[in-house]
Amino acid sequence: MPLVVKICGLSTRATLDAALTAGADMVGLVFFPASPRHVGLDRARELGDATGDRAAKVALTVDADDALLEAVIAALRPDILQLHGRESPARVAAIRRRFGVPVMKALGVAVAADLAPLSDYAAVADRILFDARPPKGATRPGGLGAAFDWRLLQGLDLARPLMVSGGLTADNVAEAVRITGAGGVDISSGVETAPGVKDPELIRAFIRAARASQELMI
Repeated sequence: MPLVVKICGLSTRATLDAALTAGADMVGLVFFPASPRHVGLDRARELGDATGDRAAKVALTVDADDALLEAVIAALRPDILQLHGRESPARVAAIRRRFGVPVMKALGVAVAADLAPLSDYAAVADRILFDARPPKGATRPGGLGAAFDWRLLQGLDLARPLMVSGGLTADNVAEAVRITGAGGVDISSGVETAPGVKDPELIRAFIRAARASQELMI
């Protein structure tokens, strides 16, 4: 199957257009004030309208309550909700059931033990996203430009689409795909010149490299 490429943390029309024109399969907007990539509801509505059906729209939230999720869904009309906090499997199931939107659950990984709850999440989420576990004291759970040991994901077979993120760049995405066998890649800080400042050329370069990585595996 074709590799799914997601560009996350988009906040301007220019960078959104760069991602869409380059062929991103998913575009992510962040709804988390502690993040430099946070967008408000009005901006989300504008970017969502500009996206149309050219790519799947992903709304990233962190331990959001139902009121925020309802507002985000009304503004963006996302195709996928990305839950990037400490949401329990029960909470993931409840969100999916209440809002009727597919859910992607992000799991922070640093050591093999971090995969222990994986089967519980795979039972209730539509997708699983593996990210580097943030260091102690971090103010946000992702978008930190850190990678993890991709070998920890080798051999996983959960009958769920798997994506990998954390420290990806155009230079290492082929290696990440080769080692993990994941069906999708997700990047944010790796296409930025400063936290929250996306670069159109870096976006294009990453998507080219991601597509080329799959060709190498054929």
